[in-house]
Amino acid sequence: QVQLMESGGGSVQAGGSLRLSCAASVDTSSRYCMGWFRQAPGKQREGVAAMNSNGAQWYADSVKGRFTISQDNAKRTLNLRMNSLKPEDSGMYYCAAELSIYCIRALSPMAYNSWGQGTQVTVSS
Repeated sequence: QVQLMESGGGSVQAGGSLRLSCAASVDTSSRYCMGWFRQAPGKQREGVAAMNSNGAQWYADSVKGRFTISQDNAKRTLNLRMNSLKPEDSGMYYCAAELSIYCIRALSPMAYNSWGQGTQVTVSS
């Protein structure tokens, strides 16, 4: 399994921005599907954004146009740029990886077997 560690969470007012990063223990630039997920208290974990080694990307409808996923291969990091944040974006954000080049069910937590510990994002109104 891949070891993953998230960073960049914090507290921000509605309309603000944050950039999350996820450091991976191996080179995930090829053969891996990488994703960001979030979980609010009392709710199920949900997919936010994902991308595969070919650069294809998937986004939850709720974040399209506001969030951007990217990968820095040289630094072995997966990033999530979050703009125009809303209170409903609050939650614990997790980075995940799956050895797959197709990203089947890219936004489903069940498709991933490597997870980070998470970083908290709090958006106040």
